[in-house]
Amino acid sequence: MMMQGRPGQQRGRGPMGGPHMMMKGEKARDFKGTMRKLIQYLAKYRWSILVVFIFAIASTVFNIVGPKILGNATTRLFEGVMAKISGTGDIDFPYIGNILLTVLFLYLLSAVFAYIQGWIMANVSTNIAYRFRRDISQKINRMPFRYFDGTTHGEVLSRITNDVDTVNQTLSQSLTQIITSIVTVIGVLYMMFTINWIMTLVALTIVPLSMIVVGLIISQSQKFFKEQQDYLGHVNGHVEEIYGGHLVMKAFNGEEESIRKFDEYNNTLYNSAWKSQFLSGLMMPIMTFIGNLGYVGVSIIGGWLAINNAITVGDIQAFIQYVRSFTQPITQLANISNVLQQTAAAAERVFEFLAEAEEIPETVNPVKLATVQGEVEFKDVHFGYAPDKIIINDFCALAEPGHKIAIVGPTGAGKTTMVKLLMRFYDVNNGAILVDGHDIREFTRRDLRKLFGMVLQDTWLYNGTLMENIRYGRPDASDEEVIAAAKAAHVDHFVHTLPDGYQMVINEETTNISQGQMQLLTIARAILADPRILILDEATSSVDTRTEVLIQRAMDNLMQNRTSFIIAHRLSTIRDADLILVMRDGDIVEQGNHVDLLARDGFYAELYNSQFERAAVPN
Repeated sequence: MMMQGRPGQQRGRGPMGGPHMMMKGEKARDFKGTMRKLIQYLAKYRWSILVVFIFAIASTVFNIVGPKILGNATTRLFEGVMAKISGTGDIDFPYIGNILLTVLFLYLLSAVFAYIQGWIMANVSTNIAYRFRRDISQKINRMPFRYFDGTTHGEVLSRITNDVDTVNQTLSQSLTQIITSIVTVIGVLYMMFTINWIMTLVALTIVPLSMIVVGLIISQSQKFFKEQQDYLGHVNGHVEEIYGGHLVMKAFNGEEESIRKFDEYNNTLYNSAWKSQFLSGLMMPIMTFIGNLGYVGVSIIGGWLAINNAITVGDIQAFIQYVRSFTQPITQLANISNVLQQTAAAAERVFEFLAEAEEIPETVNPVKLATVQGEVEFKDVHFGYAPDKIIINDFCALAEPGHKIAIVGPTGAGKTTMVKLLMRFYDVNNGAILVDGHDIREFTRRDLRKLFGMVLQDTWLYNGTLMENIRYGRPDASDEEVIAAAKAAHVDHFVHTLPDGYQMVINEETTNISQGQMQLLTIARAILADPRILILDEATSSVDTRTEVLIQRAMDNLMQNRTSFIIAHRLSTIRDADLILVMRDGDIVEQGNHVDLLARDGFYAELYNSQFERAAVPN
């Protein structure tokens, strides 16, 4: 997955990239409610945040006072120079030196306070991000499978990465910046008025002019930023799609069409990116020009006031410093308002996820079986993924201990749904599923799932060694037990042909393990877990005949003396099943063994014969 930054987020002058960073972000549907929840989430850190605010205010105040005090040194220096020229006095270096030391001390103290508040806030923000990710991770394990069936993995991943990162960055950077910007605007404005109200009014005339220019540029550049973001997604999606299916594209001579479409997207992306960057790049020169107009006005008025002895030279110098530091926090506040909207939107998605409905709570007095026989009974089971769409109707069946029960039927008949109900990934709407006479809802989910072993059509191996992947079935198993399970699953032979044997690491780049070998590894995992009840869901699909034989032998070893539920499209693999349940449209339409069902010449016989008719058709 390609992660891209927001277009236009260049590193510019001033905090957060300067004024050209002010882009409209996604807004929360309930800004106030989300911010209230976020504040409640921050309540644990209220004393730390209070200290941060105090230190941020103190650091800003020391910075604001500095130019005013430094102006006194400039005034005394100017007066001393003039006195020396006229021969009436000399420069008071001790006085000037004391002021410089005082200002140095203030700036040093400001830096120390800024460092401390930054350190505390970084600790708070990372701690909150840690809590968010921990809460989301724990929430995921309490979520019903129904949620994940209707939500993409990317959306869930976005909560734990992008959204949490957005909140983290805002708390670590923007929260204290809000305080310092507000204090700076108020403090600088106060200091400017204490120096001279006429110069202050002249300086303030540049603020509305600056805002008008910023608004005009943003209104023009925003549409190009949006187009840039859209076509960046088109380019990324096209590249991922084409290179993901590179062989198919080559096989059907799709290179020219692929290049044409890429060029179309890329040209549009180039034009929108150029225009957006050009317009946003105009902002700093124009803002600098407007700022310089303000300096010119302040200098002219200041000079006239100095001539009339209404103001000192040092005050003019201090005032110019204040003018320079006045516009920056205003720009920061305008940008932070947008950042807060994005933060609220991100936090809202996180809180919505944390507020999602969870699985039905565990029973208060769970059943604990001393020994497991493996009897499973379906009693009048009704189920639907949506309450108004029941897909399993009045399902009744009995699986005796140690028997092999095959579930067959066309695609969409409800075979895999029965597996999900057995494992309590979903709960039945009506009826009950019993294990050794106990309703599965009387067990804890953990205890229930320990009774089952699963081998699915889609193999799942994680980034680790072969030994670790097999041991996933029983983490406390010894190496010898792992190897014994591997031998029973016909894994041991091919493992010895690999470079590092059982210590070979499986990852995305692993190409010397076939799909069938991966399936054998999952069977070894199930053998190691040693469950009393097995679920085998299309375990021999998508493999060659020779590997299918190995998998079938491994499964035969696995199924010995265990109650086994086998879902299979290849009916030839379940002819020796003790009971075959034939499903169609959520109902059991036939049940019996292979010979009986063929003799009835019903739906099972139709399915069975159709497979062999297809197999008999010459190529």
